[in-house]
Order: sequence, then structure tokens, then C-alpha cells
Amino acid sequence: MQGQTRAPKVLDSLIPLVFLIVLLVLNIRVFGTDGLSGSNQIVLILSSTVAALIAIFRLGFDWETLQDGIIKSISSAMSSILILFLIGALAGTWLLSGIVPAMIYYGLQVLSPGVFLAAACFVSAVVSVSTGSSWTTVATVGVALLGIGKALGFEDGIIAGAIISGAYFGDKMSPLSDTTNLAPAMAGTDLFTHIRHMAKTTVPSITITFILFIIIGMNYETNDSVADVKSISDVIFSTFNISGWLFIVPIVLLVLIIKKVPAIPALLIGALLGGIFAVIFQPDIIRLIANDSGSFSYLSFKAVMMALYGEISVVTSNDVVNELLVTRGMGGMLNTIWLIVVAMAFGGILEVSGMLQVLAEAVIKKVHTVGSLIASTAATCVFFNFTTSDQYLAILVPGRMYADVYKKRGLKPENLSRTLEDSATVTSVLVPWNTCGATQASVLGVATLTYAPYCFFNIISPFMTILYGYLKLGINYYEEAEVEA
Repeated sequence: MQGQTRAPKVLDSLIPLVFLIVLLVLNIRVFGTDGLSGSNQIVLILSSTVAALIAIFRLGFDWETLQDGIIKSISSAMSSILILFLIGALAGTWLLSGIVPAMIYYGLQVLSPGVFLAAACFVSAVVSVSTGSSWTTVATVGVALLGIGKALGFEDGIIAGAIISGAYFGDKMSPLSDTTNLAPAMAGTDLFTHIRHMAKTTVPSITITFILFIIIGMNYETNDSVADVKSISDVIFSTFNISGWLFIVPIVLLVLIIKKVPAIPALLIGALLGGIFAVIFQPDIIRLIANDSGSFSYLSFKAVMMALYGEISVVTSNDVVNELLVTRGMGGMLNTIWLIVVAMAFGGILEVSGMLQVLAEAVIKKVHTVGSLIASTAATCVFFNFTTSDQYLAILVPGRMYADVYKKRGLKPENLSRTLEDSATVTSVLVPWNTCGATQASVLGVATLTYAPYCFFNIISPFMTILYGYLKLGINYYEEAEVEA
């Protein structure tokens, strides 16, 4: 039975966050990019313990209340967890069927090192705008682009940065995106007003991003030992049955998403179609992966099941190609899911105990100008990405907190919705323990801290929206009659 509780003070709220940050810094020094294998998860469990101790012994909460908050927080991430499992399965069958190898093969025919990074960013942006999903974009064309970039001699981090920059531009601007619909709903404006207003800051941000990738690509020195594109293409072509018919599967998936079929059934269909196309187009790969005797139907069942749930690899005579032809299936997502569960537990304790609310209110008290209001909103969104580990909460909670403040300052709600997306949506992928950062690191096989410095769009966006706020550019104000109404 919950007894009398008291509101936390700022210091109470800061203790678990400082503890988390200190341990994460130490953890990175010790384990480096291998933190996702378990050490980051333990840090979050220990930080959750500290938060729970403060909530129980200083604030008067009982464990049952905290547990309910944890369960509610984890439950909010369940759809993301299911999507993660299906992305792992899809990656497995798309390798087995030759879909990803075909994307890499054809991509190598048309992309040169000088334009690759900008092209990868552009392609990811187009696909993400079309699908409304950065996660699906990264898991499909993103994986293929990573393989192409490696074959051209680029480092993993910069390739992933280009892919993620484009994917999150599309995620922000697409009317099909859940965050693009969530932000205006929280702020109190309509979808297309939000998108038009967001273009004022987003177009300059992506333009600067393209310019940076063009400059880097033109001056990047690739390693000649891995840049022998022709030999890589030849190995892929001789190993798989490469055909344009394979692209039916990604086209079907694209159509399903455009038709607003929910992500979970759409990804499941994409994964199962990949298995069917593997049986049709890649009988030799089926036999190689199954590594067993028996009828072809038996081998097909075994190979497709292995691709769906576990690690498979296709070994060739080329070491670079071998690195590209490995997937881990659903099982490969378990470390990421573990991280998400413990991160959401930490966020759940902070939220149900009121610690997050206290910190946010302390920030609002310091706001005096339009620029400082927008800057504090952006900072709050980034803060929630770090503490709640979920981009949706980083939009929902600040959206609720700041809606009345913006109206009282005479600012239309699209100013708030734009700031929410310019800061919450795009920075989520830069946090290793956030659902987005953990997911993209797992899907691409590139650590969050390795790709983060090259996610130029994601880094520029919050600074761009703050700059617009202080310069009072692209700010929509209420007319006096509108405020009175």
C-alpha cells in the first residue's frame, strides 16, 4: 500500500543521472565499443538501483509503485522489441535469398568513391521519406549501402553516419512517420502545418550535411587493398544467382509501408518472402547454409529457419565479401533488447517518482526569451533521450510540459512541434542506450559512438532550431485575436 510520498528535490533527481554518466564514462574506457555486449546493461541496472533506493528511502515510494512504473515503461517499448526481432529475421532471409548481395552488386556498378557518401545519404533520405521509417530504411537499403561503402574502402563509422543522416531526415519529413505525426499531436497543430514549418530548419540542415559528405568523399583516401570493386562484384556474382527479380521483395515491402500497413506485419511479410525467394533463386546457398543431407525441401526448411532465428554466413574466397555476407537473425538482437529493457526500467523509475518532472521544471524557470525557450525545449528533449532511452517519451513529455508555455509567449504550436522533432527525433540515435541508438548499432554492426560523430544531420538539427530561435527566424506568432480566443 502506497504511503505518504514527497516530491523529489533537484539534487535527488540528479544523483542517479550523475551516477549513470560516471559509470558509463568508466565503462567506455574499459570496454570501448563492446559495451553493448552486457556492460552497458549492467550500468543501467545499477543506476536503476540507485534511483529506486532514493525513491524508496528519501521520497517514501514503495516497491510495488516503482515496479508498476517499470512495467509500464517497458510495455511502451514492446512494439519496438517485436520490430527488432523481425528486422533480424528480415536481414537473415534477405541475405539467404540474395536480395542484399544483389543490392550491393548493382550498387557497386554505379557508385564511385567520390560521390558515394552523399549518394548514400540521398538514397536513405528518399527511401525514408517514402516509408516513413528510419528503422526500416537502415535495416534494408542501409545494410546494402554499408556493404557497398566497405567495398569502396570507406570506414564503417562514416558510412553509417551518411546512412543515418539521410534516414532520419526522411523520418522527420515523411507524413507516414509516427514521430512526424506524434509531434504535432503533442503540440496542438496539424500534420502538414508541422511539416511545412519544419522544412525551414530541416532543409538547411540536410543541405549542409550533403555538402560535408561531398567534401569528405572527394578527399577521402580509400585503401587500394579493399577497393578492388571489380573483384568483389565478381565474387558476389559467382556466389549468388543475381537477378533483378529479387527486387520484387523490397518493392512489396515498400508498397506495404506506403499503404500504411503496420510495421510488424509488413516486416514479417518481407522476411517470409525473403525465405521463399531464397528457395526459388538460391538453391546452392540453401545447401551451403543447411550443411546437411536430405531432400531439397528438408534443406530449404532448415536453412530458412536458421536465417530467421540465428547467425548465418556465406564464405567466399574474398575476405571483404565474407564480412558483408554475415547476419545474426533474431538471436543477434537479444543484446539490444536487453539494453532496451533495462534502459526503460531506469526511465520508468525516474518518471513514476517524479524526478524527471522536477528537473524539467527547473529548466523552465530559467526561460525568459524566445531563443532561450526553444533552446531549453531542445535541451529537455535531448535530456529525455538520455534518461528515458526512448524518442517517443522525449517527444511526449516535453510536448506536454511546454505547450502552455509557448501559447503564453504568443508562439504558435508549430514552433513547439518543430523543436520537438529537430531535437528529440534526431538525437535519439546518438545515444548508445536509447532504443534508436542501440537498434541502429545492432542492425548495422557499427557501435553508436563510432558512427555518431559522422551523423552530421542529427548533430546540426538541434543547433539549427536553436539558432533560428535566437535570431527569430521562421517563428510563427499568434495574432492578438487568436491568443484571446
